[in-house]
Amino acid sequence: MNRVRAGVFVGVMAVLGGGAIAQVAGKVPTASMTLGASSGYLGKAAPDTYKILPPAPTPGTIRWESDRATFLATRRFKDTPRWAMAINDVNLGGVMKDLSCAVGVELTPKNAPRFSAMVAKLGPDVAWATNNPKDNYKRPRPYLTDPGPTCVEQSAALSASPDYPSGHVTFGWAVGLILAELAPDRATDILVRARAFGESRLVCGVHTMSAVESGRSNASILVAGLHGSDAFRKDLDAARAEVVKARQTGPAPDPVACAAEAELAKASPYN
Repeated sequence: MNRVRAGVFVGVMAVLGGGAIAQVAGKVPTASMTLGASSGYLGKAAPDTYKILPPAPTPGTIRWESDRATFLATRRFKDTPRWAMAINDVNLGGVMKDLSCAVGVELTPKNAPRFSAMVAKLGPDVAWATNNPKDNYKRPRPYLTDPGPTCVEQSAALSASPDYPSGHVTFGWAVGLILAELAPDRATDILVRARAFGESRLVCGVHTMSAVESGRSNASILVAGLHGSDAFRKDLDAARAEVVKARQTGPAPDPVACAAEAELAKASPYN
């Protein structure tokens, strides 16, 4: 079902808000994102990610114990700058701004309306790709197995939303993959930041390592399917022209904030 789920989407309503590392020292918006266009690109033509992804880990297996160990080890990030970055990355609606440093320009609905509309239209496709395996596996959030701090409230709604795969990671990695196509010379920087955006869910303590990894696989499956859509390819071509123009005209993101963000993005939460 493509229903709205806490912790995945409540709304890509403001593909504007958020902000990258410039907000790390201050207050950041809550995770709130609209699904945007009602139908998405693929509908029932979407790949069945439940059949494609590996099964969620189960108690007593190596993957389950590895997830537990990683959750406990990453509680060390609480109240660090990386923790603040994870709080910032809760806001799915800020993903375009969060990728600004990586692409070298702030993309907005004003200078990149087609790209902004694409990002919003992904919502239903990401919801389907995420919710179908979530509903089947019903993997609990990591803090429900091992108590520990999280960067967001451990609400009843969040706890009721299964862990595997991560919808945040699916969305962030899908947007990163698409943007890497639009600015291929910046692909490495874009995907490093998109990876960190997803790993913020691990740092935050609301997803397991396997949920984060499966979220990236989930996004890759989805983007492969999107390329079979004529409407998606048409929007992609239009967005490419927008991004090329925006990179020539700006506005450029703050270089000091970008340098700080890059240092945090390259730090591994797996050590």
